[in-house]
Amino acid sequence: MSIRTSGALLALVFLFTTNTYAQSALPVPAPPIVGAKSYHVIDATTGHELASLDPDTPLPPASLTKIMTTYVVFKALRQGQILLDDEVTISERAWRMPGSRMFIEVGKRVRVEDLLMGMIVQSGNDASVALAEHIAGSEDVFAQMMNQYAQQLGMLSSNFLNATGLPAEGHVTTARDLATLARAIVQEFPDYYAWHAVKEFTYNDIKQDNRNSLLWRDSSVDGLKTGHTEEAGFCLVASAQRDGMRIVSVVLGTSSTRARTEGSQALINYGFRFFETRLLFKAGEEVTTARIWKSQNLTSRLGVLEDLYITLRRGSYDRLESTIDIPAIVEAPIAAGQPVAELKVRLDGQQLVSVPLRALEDNPTGSLWQRSKDSVSLWFE
Repeated sequence: MSIRTSGALLALVFLFTTNTYAQSALPVPAPPIVGAKSYHVIDATTGHELASLDPDTPLPPASLTKIMTTYVVFKALRQGQILLDDEVTISERAWRMPGSRMFIEVGKRVRVEDLLMGMIVQSGNDASVALAEHIAGSEDVFAQMMNQYAQQLGMLSSNFLNATGLPAEGHVTTARDLATLARAIVQEFPDYYAWHAVKEFTYNDIKQDNRNSLLWRDSSVDGLKTGHTEEAGFCLVASAQRDGMRIVSVVLGTSSTRARTEGSQALINYGFRFFETRLLFKAGEEVTTARIWKSQNLTSRLGVLEDLYITLRRGSYDRLESTIDIPAIVEAPIAAGQPVAELKVRLDGQQLVSVPLRALEDNPTGSLWQRSKDSVSLWFE
C-alpha cells in the first residue's frame, strides 16, 4: 500500500495488491449470441450490468408477471397483512382462470403457503388470482399495488394490468426492470426466495414440475420463473450463485423452451467466466481516519455503513487503485453517519466506484481550551 498527499485535500491512495506478481485480467469477449428479442444480465450483489441486448424494450412478460405478484405477496407477509397459514376461499373467477393452473376448486379454502407454491412452482394462474383477491379484494386493485411497488423499485418502463401475465393490451415490462425486480426479491426476501428452487409441488393429488429446467441441469441455479404466450414467446428469468457471486439473467422472446434454457445458460456461464464480485470494505470497518479540529477526539474513524462490493473483470482485482479525498479542514461536531470524505476506486484509470466515507461514531465539540488551541493552529494553517 502506498500513500501520498496533495493540494487542499488529503488524498490517500491504496493499491489492492495481494501478491508480488499481479494476475493478468481475462479479456472480455462479446456476450454469446442468444436468439431473444431482449436480454439483460447483472451481478445481483452490485447491480452491475454484465451483458444486455435491447434491455429497455417494453415487451409482454407472460408468466414472468408472477414475479411481481410474488413480490407483492412477500411484502404482505413481511408486513403481517397476511400469514402463511391463512386460508383463502377460492372464488369462481380464480377457479375459472385459463392457462397453467394448480387445480384449486371453487369454494374450497386453501392455505396461502400452498397458493404460493402453486404460483411459484406450478405457475398457476388460479393461484395468482386467489392471492391477489385475498390481499387486495380484487385483481384490479392488486394490479395497482403491483405498479406502485414497481415505481418504488425504479421499474419505470413497466405496467401491470393483472396478476397472471395473461395477454392484455398495455401489459408490459422490460428485461432491465425484471432484473431489478429479481434482485429485489433475492435481497429483500432471502428466506422466501428459496421457494423458487423447489422442483415439484403436489396439490389435489396432482404433481407438477417447475418449468425452469435450469434447476435440473445447473446446480448453481435456484430460481426464478418461466413464461410463455404466443405474443411474448418463451421467456426466463434465472438466478444462479457460484463462489460467492450471484447473477440474474433475463431472457425475453425466444422461439422455444430449449432456446430460452440454452440462451440463459450461456449468459449465466458468460457472466461467471469473465466477471467476479469482490468485497472491498465491510460495514463499520475503519477505512481511514480524519483529523477533526475543535473536537473532543483528535480524529474520527471513517468507513462505510453497508458492505461495499464491486464487480470486476475476472483477474483485475490486483490493479485496483483507491483514493480517499478528505477536506483539509474538518471541524466538530461530527455525527455518526455524517459524510466526511469521498472514496473513489479506479481500474486502469477508469472510475468504478465513488462513495462517501462516513463517521463511524460521534465526535462532539471539544472543551473551550481545545477549541481555542485549534483556532490558533488553524489561523497559522
